[in-house]
Formats: sequence, C-alpha cells, structure tokens
Amino acid sequence: MKKYLVAGLLVWLPLAITIWVLGWLLGALDGVFASLLNLSQAVLPASAMQAIAFLRTVPGMGVLVLGTLMFLTGVFVTNIFGQWWVKQWDRLLGKIPIVKSIYNSVKQVSDTLFSSNGNAFREAVLVQYPRQGAWTIAFVTGKPGGEVAQHLHGDYLSLYVPTTPNPTSGFFLMMPRADVIELGMSVDEALKYVISMGVVAPGTPAPRALAAAANVRN
Repeated sequence: MKKYLVAGLLVWLPLAITIWVLGWLLGALDGVFASLLNLSQAVLPASAMQAIAFLRTVPGMGVLVLGTLMFLTGVFVTNIFGQWWVKQWDRLLGKIPIVKSIYNSVKQVSDTLFSSNGNAFREAVLVQYPRQGAWTIAFVTGKPGGEVAQHLHGDYLSLYVPTTPNPTSGFFLMMPRADVIELGMSVDEALKYVISMGVVAPGTPAPRALAAAANVRN
C-alpha cells in the first residue's frame, strides 16, 4: 500500500505544485492589474466606470494586459528615443532620497542578471566548496571589480553557489579561475541538478569539461 501511495504522490505532486505556482502568479498579476484599474478611476470619466467594472470580472485579464504592456514597453525602450526617456526616468528617481538606494540596487542586479550582454548565470562551473575535496556547482556572475579587485592578484571569477532545494539563497565567492572547472551543461540543466539535490542528473559533459576535470584531479 505504501508503494502505491508513493507512486501516486510522484504523479500528482509535480502537477499540484505547477498549478499552485501558476495560480499564485496569475493572482499576483491580477492584483497588479486591479491596482492599475483603481488608479485609472481617479483620472477617467464616470462613463468609463462600467467598462472598468467589466474588466475586473474577466479572469486572466491582468496577465494579458500586463504582458502586452511589457511588450510595448520593450519595443519603446529599444529605440533611441525610448532610451533617452529611460535615462531621464533613472535620473529623476536617482534624486529621490531612500527611493534612489532601493531603485539603483534593484536596477543594477536586474541589469546584470537579465541583460543579454551580461555574464551573470551564463555558465555553470564546478568548484571545491566548502572545503578541499567537496565539490559543488556554482554559476559565474562576472569578475571582481573596484577595491576588491585591487587586492586580488591574478585571474579571479565571481561565483554564486546556490543552496538546495531553494537556489534563490546561496553564497558569493571569488575564486581563481585555475580552481574552477568549466562545465558543458547548460545553466538550466545545472539548476535542475541543484534543485533536485542530485536526483535529476544532467547529460554527458562536453569533452572540454572532462579534460579540465581530469587535469584538476591529477
């Protein structure tokens, strides 16, 4: 009986978690959309109230509207005129006390993580952590800079070592490139490997990674 219960749990648990995450995401987007509708009531005429009330009753409207808004915003900011407006917006928020600290910090992190030109989370590597002989997967986030780089002599990498099964928390390390083994697996495969606690193994590593691993062991 225990065998069958576990087998049934393995079938339904991923589906239940997927539905829960999607439900939470839809609820969050609908909440943002509802807040935008509340703000619009202060500027729109009374004749538009009926249309706003109808939009509140349409399920999933928040996802559609916000997705369209983000797409149109992306189209706007990718041209020269839009980039100029973004710079003015950043400059304005950068002059507001408290707000500028939060906004600039979040913007720096988001630009680093999601920029197509950045190196953050573009490569999975193998490092010895937390001690010699113990190996774990890390992600390259760039190179040390500023004052820190002046105290590090040689070629160093900035690494993020995620925890499992929650990869949103982890440790920031700066290690010599010579102590880092480049992996052939993609970032998605490495994240699955970490989140599953090693249960979901990635595919066969690339020959370059195998050769590097052999050199380190020797």
